[in-house]
Amino acid sequence: MKFIIAFIIVFFAFSSNCNAQFISDDDKLHLGAGALISGATYTFVYTKTKNKQKAFWMSLGASALAGLTKEIYDSTKKGNKFDTGEFVATSAGGLTISISLNLFTKKKRNN
Repeated sequence: MKFIIAFIIVFFAFSSNCNAQFISDDDKLHLGAGALISGATYTFVYTKTKNKQKAFWMSLGASALAGLTKEIYDSTKKGNKFDTGEFVATSAGGLTISISLNLFTKKKRNN
């Protein structure tokens, strides 16, 4: 039953009839920036502390903070407003890389 529900969700998510999945070029840049910031932060923190959990949360927080700061800065300019979608895109890029690096970072074995 779970397989059928998952199949239906995936089918409709990638259906060509859905137009709600449009992603702007600016949102793609925000996703990439969040991924870059998160990757650099994860690498730096893990290298210094050897703590996967701390590296995960610090890298996710760094990308979210960068997205929040940029949107607050943009909202101070005339004619601009806080764009929640861009903030979410930056944070999603950070979350993607944080999870990926956390999964593939192995602890060293004592031989």
